[in-house]
Amino acid sequence: MDSTTLFYLIIGILLFQFIMDTWLDYLNAKKFGEPVPEVLNDIFNSDDYQKSQAYKRENYQFGLLSDSFSTVLTLCFLLFGGFEFIDQLVRGLSDNRIVQALLFFGILGFGSNLIGLPFSYYQTFVIEEKYGFNKTSKSTFVQDLIKGWILVAIVGGGLLALVIWFLQWAGSNFWLYAWGIFILLMVFINLFYSKLIVPLFNKQTPLESGSLKNSIEKYAKKIGFELENIFVIDGSKRSTKSNAYFSGFGKQKRITLFDTLINDLQEDEIVAVLAHEVGHYKRNHVIINLTASILLTGFTLFLLSLFVNNPQLSLAIGVSQPSFHAALIGFVLLYSPISTVTGLAMNYLSRKFEFQADDYAKETFAAEPLITSLKKLSKNSLSNLTPHSAYVFMNYSHPPLAERIRNLRA
Repeated sequence: MDSTTLFYLIIGILLFQFIMDTWLDYLNAKKFGEPVPEVLNDIFNSDDYQKSQAYKRENYQFGLLSDSFSTVLTLCFLLFGGFEFIDQLVRGLSDNRIVQALLFFGILGFGSNLIGLPFSYYQTFVIEEKYGFNKTSKSTFVQDLIKGWILVAIVGGGLLALVIWFLQWAGSNFWLYAWGIFILLMVFINLFYSKLIVPLFNKQTPLESGSLKNSIEKYAKKIGFELENIFVIDGSKRSTKSNAYFSGFGKQKRITLFDTLINDLQEDEIVAVLAHEVGHYKRNHVIINLTASILLTGFTLFLLSLFVNNPQLSLAIGVSQPSFHAALIGFVLLYSPISTVTGLAMNYLSRKFEFQADDYAKETFAAEPLITSLKKLSKNSLSNLTPHSAYVFMNYSHPPLAERIRNLRA
């Protein structure tokens, strides 16, 4: 396939993806005004429901604006030689392929973040502020931004340099060595994410002794689950929204509760949420997700190895001198339909796992405290109680609340 055909294929994929996403968002938005399902009619009073509708509509309109801007910007880069301009710039700074790639993606990433900064600021300090969610200070916002850039530069830059080095050393078999590095990194992150990454952004403290900890330990003893690492994270530093998550496996497993969750829920509701998280571990969801991610990464790297040395891929995005970094951009744009399909599969698996974790909590603790906790969390986050089924199918990693409650009461 020549570069011109690839160019028009990339344009077609971008436009199709934008039209499909916009159509799904529109279908979902049309459902905003529908009556709340009967099983959820005790969540919102009329004032709160109107507030939740307004919040969803404002996010929908803002998302449409930001997605349109992003798509137009990408198309302009393709049509008017943006990638060629950056490529020529980095080639004037270094002859080293690794340095060129690092500079190329560094400039693209920094520029993208800088352009997206007003959107991120508006989302946090206007929309989230307006509806009472935002607790992020401007200094925390800037610090998070800088820390994120540094983390991406170190981890992302290091991985990119290794992949190019493997390509120079092993040729078309580079993907096997790169896959090995990715496997090690993914296992490492799964084991130590909460210990090493989270503390860069949030403070974590062991759950204090008291009634809640006693109830959790009593439940853990009942199911024969060794649980020494229960931590509370200062989620209220950034938002009033609540969450809890399970991370790690083996001796590194831990459950993290947001302080907002502890403040919003009753003791039995917190234990029910924790039982749900334990269910993910007991049903091997952590290992299955990790395995699926590893296999998907290997598949993606293998496909990359088939195309990365094709000069037409670089030419297709307007870069006159073929290179790994230009081909990688072309590959990512062409890979979009495949990533959509794999994303659908992963979302389906995730929704199935949520039902299984809910079932585990119901079987080992109780259904009703989990139901009331889910309702409270939905109310406090003004979540969408009437999503469109097509939108759920394409985008949701968790089942809609009504489906989860029906399953818990079955």
